[in-house]
Amino acid sequence: MANPNPTIAFIGGGNMASAIIGGLLRQGMAASGIEVLEPFEGTREKLKSQFGLSPMAEAGPALARAGMVVWAVKPQTFKDAAASAKPHVGSALHVSVAAGIRSDSIAAWLGTDRIVRTMPNTPALVGKGMTALFARASVTADDKAQVERVIATTGDYLWVEREQQLDAVTAISGSGPAYVFFFLEAMRQAGTEMGLSAEQAYQLAVGTFVGASELARASDDPPEVLRERVTSKGGTTYAAITSMQQDGVQAQFVKALHAACKRAEELGNEFGS
Repeated sequence: MANPNPTIAFIGGGNMASAIIGGLLRQGMAASGIEVLEPFEGTREKLKSQFGLSPMAEAGPALARAGMVVWAVKPQTFKDAAASAKPHVGSALHVSVAAGIRSDSIAAWLGTDRIVRTMPNTPALVGKGMTALFARASVTADDKAQVERVIATTGDYLWVEREQQLDAVTAISGSGPAYVFFFLEAMRQAGTEMGLSAEQAYQLAVGTFVGASELARASDDPPEVLRERVTSKGGTTYAAITSMQQDGVQAQFVKALHAACKRAEELGNEFGS
C-alpha cells in the first residue's frame, strides 16, 4: 500500500489500533512508517513482538513526522493524551476511534478542525469490521480518501452526514458483536440442554450466523422476507419465532439498543468537557 504521508501515528496500541496496524502491514506498509504511543509496557512489548514496531512510552518529537494520527484511546483518557501529544501533532489529520467523544471536544483539545471521527467494531481484528465515519467541514476530499485507505484494511465502512448519528452506529454495529456473542451463548446452552456437546452446538451456531449474514448481504430482500422464507406456519422455526414474539424479545432487544445509544451520548457528555 502506498503511504501518502511520512508516517501514521497511533495514540494507544490496544485491540483496535492493532487491527488497523495489522491491516496496514498486510497491505504492504513498512513498519518504519508506523509510530505508536503506548504507556503500558506489556502492550508495547506485544506490539514489538507481533509487528516489529518500537512503540514509545511518552509523546515525543517522533510524532511530528505523522501525517495522520489515529486516536485509539479510551474515552476517559483522551483529554490527557491529547494534552501531551498536542505540541507534536498540530499539522496532522486526526482520526478518532474513541467511543462517545465528540469532534468538538477533540478540536478544542488539539487546536485543529482536521478531524474524522469513526466508530469501528471488533471484527476489524479479522478484517471483517464495520466502521462508520464522520468528517468535520475542514476535512478535504483527499483527507477522506486517506482515511478510507486506512479503514478499508479492517473491513467495510460508510460515511454519515451528522455526527449525532454515530451514537446510533455505536449502538448497532459498535456494540453489535456483543449481541451476536450473547445469542451464541444462548444457542450453545440450548444445544447442550437438547443433547449436543457444547462444541457441536457452538460450531452449529457460529456457522449459522456466518451463513445467514452472508445470505443477507447477498440478497436484495429485507430481513422480514428472509425470515418468512425460513418460517413455515406450524413448523419448528414458527414455534421458535412465536415463542420469542410472545415473550417480547424483539421489543426488548430494540429497547436495549436505545440504551446503548443513550450511553454513547452520555460518554460524550461525561468525558468530552
